[in-house]
Amino acid sequence: METQALSLTVAGRPVPTPCDVIGQGQDALLLPALSTISARAEMRDLARALETGYRCRIPDWPGFGARPRDWVPLAPETFHAFLDALIEAAPGPYALGVAAGHAAGYLVAVARRHPGTFARLVLVAPTWRGPLPTAMPGRAHWFPRIRRAVEAPILGEALYRINISPPIIGRMMRAHVYADAARVTPAVVRDKHAITRQRNGRFGTAAFVTGGLDPVASRAAFLDLFDAALPPILVLRPEGAPRRSGAEMDALIAGGRVTGAVIPGALSPHEEHPEAVAAAIRAG
Repeated sequence: METQALSLTVAGRPVPTPCDVIGQGQDALLLPALSTISARAEMRDLARALETGYRCRIPDWPGFGARPRDWVPLAPETFHAFLDALIEAAPGPYALGVAAGHAAGYLVAVARRHPGTFARLVLVAPTWRGPLPTAMPGRAHWFPRIRRAVEAPILGEALYRINISPPIIGRMMRAHVYADAARVTPAVVRDKHAITRQRNGRFGTAAFVTGGLDPVASRAAFLDLFDAALPPILVLRPEGAPRRSGAEMDALIAGGRVTGAVIPGALSPHEEHPEAVAAAIRAG
């Protein structure tokens, strides 16, 4: 594995971006999920499972990752601009683009903006709606207030620490991140907790959890991203996905604009079952 340091400019700000490169073969771009515990390391085992056929590039998103995080405006426009800057710095073309979870909408959107950059796309457990909008769709008026509270200088850090303790991370992972609770070992929880403790970590969490990074505002808008101009798209639907998230994946597959395949796991199958995900990518 090689780690490159890309110097990107996003929204007029310098955004230093570490990017792992794993494997040999055709170029592939692997985008990790957006979540409290997401970092580019979550894609490494999948990249190693693909390394004999692909040269996989894995960046950290702005405001996320197992590293101190420089502050950037955490909004969909920033993430769209980030991918534009990334493709300008590393233009490919890419035989494969893979996105996990919330990264799905951003990958599809950048493929639309840059025709011919990707030969095909794979969306792993794709989501478009953050945790609070998914769990409490009728309480949207609370979400900006929650975000502001977590972003506040002193109160926010206290609230954040309470909600990212190792026991809470373990409980969250067993509930919907991994399908097999036995895989949520103390070592896994320690690694995930370390991600949350990075400087400025609470800002990405506050934005994501409250829906501030949702690439679209509705299922209809999400489905409208998928049109005939896009390259072939494979959606990997984990059999253990939570009910509401799974329903969104099923609606996408039922629309007929993508090909669907069932894989083991819950919301992070690329971490829990990288070999199965790699096999489905090769078969698709």
